[in-house]
Amino acid sequence: MAADETILLGAVAYDPKVVAIWEGIRDYFNDSGAPFDFVLFSNYERQVTALLAGHVDIAWNTPLAHVRVQHHTQGKSLSLGMRDSDQDFHSRLIVRTDSGITGPGDLAGKTLAVGSRDSTQARILPLHFLKQAGADLDEVTLMPFDTDVGKHGDTGTSEIDVLEALRNGDAQAGTIGDLIWVLEQTAGHIDTGLIQSVWTSPGFDHCMFDALPDLDAGKIERFKTALFAMTWDNPAHRRLLELEGLKEWKPPREEGYESLRAAVEDQGYPI
Repeated sequence: MAADETILLGAVAYDPKVVAIWEGIRDYFNDSGAPFDFVLFSNYERQVTALLAGHVDIAWNTPLAHVRVQHHTQGKSLSLGMRDSDQDFHSRLIVRTDSGITGPGDLAGKTLAVGSRDSTQARILPLHFLKQAGADLDEVTLMPFDTDVGKHGDTGTSEIDVLEALRNGDAQAGTIGDLIWVLEQTAGHIDTGLIQSVWTSPGFDHCMFDALPDLDAGKIERFKTALFAMTWDNPAHRRLLELEGLKEWKPPREEGYESLRAAVEDQGYPI
């Protein structure tokens, strides 16, 4: 097969394990008869720019990057697939137990710690949903933690900072993604006598494989065939699926991004 038929995928190196993940997936694709390689980017803005310029065939995008690609292609970009774990994400409002906050309506006059400005789960969508739930954000003092800007919250660093702000008493409330909340609880890092979750957002969807509408149909078919052939029951596949945090690749769906589209428009977020 000609070299130009190699599928070139872009991903962001938010963690050292990313190299092992995509090297494993590259080997699996190549063994499956779908020539594949990848390039890593330091941030999602540069990755989206590369995709739009045609420098990569497919990009593994966060929800914000996915919405950005759709915006710049007038909705013509191709959504190719997502993880089962990308469906029905949630954000949480967490509070100090001595704050007197029982829900979004109690935030007025309080300090609310939030994640990075480009974090869908720790800032953009929780603020959107809290407003819908009755929080008067004009009466709330925001304490932003822009500690992993460009990674769109993938590192979880800004969410750990939110938790620390509550522990230290610098903020009475905070917004984080459900995943970090569960992981930190499981690790025993949360004193439930000090911090508790009082509200969970509506669901939304997370990452997506994006391509431009003029991508070669053969590449698309080979990519999707190999991707959806990965199964949890195959030990070799399972190792890669576990590293990437899923049990099954799912066909794309768009309804899980409607709230994010509305949020970036309402907040005037530049995409």
